[in-house]
Amino acid sequence: MSMTMTQKILADHAGLNEVVAGQLIEAKLDVVMANDITGPMALPIFKQMADKVFDKDKVVLVPDHFTPNKDIKSAENSKAIQDFSREQGLTYHMVQGKCGVEHAILPERGIVVAGECIIGADSHTCSYGALGAFGTGVGTTDIATGMAIGELWFKVPSAIKFVLKNKPQKYVSGKDIILHIIGQIGVDGALYKSMEFVGDGIQYLTMDDRFTICNMAIEAGAKNGIFPVDEQTIAYIEEHSKKEYKIYEADEDAIYDEIIEIDLSQIVPTVAFPHLPGNAHTMDEINQLEKIYINQVVIGSCTNGRMTDLRKAATILKGKTVHPEVRVMVVPATQKIFVQCIQEGLAEIFVEAGCAFNTPSCGPCMGGHMGVMAKGEKCISTSNRNFVGRMGDTESLIYLASPETAAASAIAGYIADPRKVEE
Repeated sequence: MSMTMTQKILADHAGLNEVVAGQLIEAKLDVVMANDITGPMALPIFKQMADKVFDKDKVVLVPDHFTPNKDIKSAENSKAIQDFSREQGLTYHMVQGKCGVEHAILPERGIVVAGECIIGADSHTCSYGALGAFGTGVGTTDIATGMAIGELWFKVPSAIKFVLKNKPQKYVSGKDIILHIIGQIGVDGALYKSMEFVGDGIQYLTMDDRFTICNMAIEAGAKNGIFPVDEQTIAYIEEHSKKEYKIYEADEDAIYDEIIEIDLSQIVPTVAFPHLPGNAHTMDEINQLEKIYINQVVIGSCTNGRMTDLRKAATILKGKTVHPEVRVMVVPATQKIFVQCIQEGLAEIFVEAGCAFNTPSCGPCMGGHMGVMAKGEKCISTSNRNFVGRMGDTESLIYLASPETAAASAIAGYIADPRKVEE
């Protein structure tokens, strides 16, 4: 039986020679992750199942959503997972100031590698598909089960193959590509399916581009997103991890529900308008509209807070000044990236341009803190969701874009085309 890349990973972890779409399996887990919102909810359930986690090397609790703690409740949540991590002797004991945003810190620390089966109590756990792994978000009960026994039930997903062709234009990155795709297929266009990316265009995508694309697979309803393992992937894994990894390749005659070709050279900078990631508009279209004035810009998150993202934003902002009516939050995804921004002079560029340069956190992305919006305000953000009330008041508006588009807009004071910065 021919299988997709995702199906092969799941079959192997279930101890089966083959699986088919729709089949229910029980698979062994390589990593079980939760954060300071989901982790505390899972702990009481876990304690009804077990006294010890199934493997202290494979359970990771990351404080990132409401950290630095914004109030007493968030402090209690952080303390709960810190205490549990310490009591259980977890190998990766994550503490604010020593880690970062979960979906950036796990690859950076080498905790996740190719061929693994990973669950996280966060929907954007599908990010790890960039490394050729199966990563998917689950609920707190499933996380508690995973922590206790190291296995979980899955329904094997069918798949859509996205054939990425040709080289993207300047100012077009992974964020533009995935917004284009979600705009094309819709927010439920890949519902409970695997989004598998192939094609010669992959060679032009950085690992950060791939993390961004897989991160937002869930915004099309997908179970996971995944890229094949190439030389760039192997170089990343071997730089960051000492774990053994395994490369899976889809069979040439694997069955896909659909095959969609994407010509990367034809994609232009793209923005998702409120209130869905699939409400995509190209900058060519936006340039024909009345200017959309903004109050806030957020550059960061698990989607676009990595080093290449911040370099792109800094290139736009260097020597420029943020519009006087706009506030900008720049949030590196990890402490390592934070330090690298200082070493490379990016932090100085951001601050001199008039940006707030903040400690790693999910805060602004989900309206936790460090960027909550008031009624009627508009924000352009490099994060992954623009639902009603996501970043503050239910009457505020969120536009999703790449770091370059966000930076260009910060200078202009309205949603602006990064291709016009040099004009």
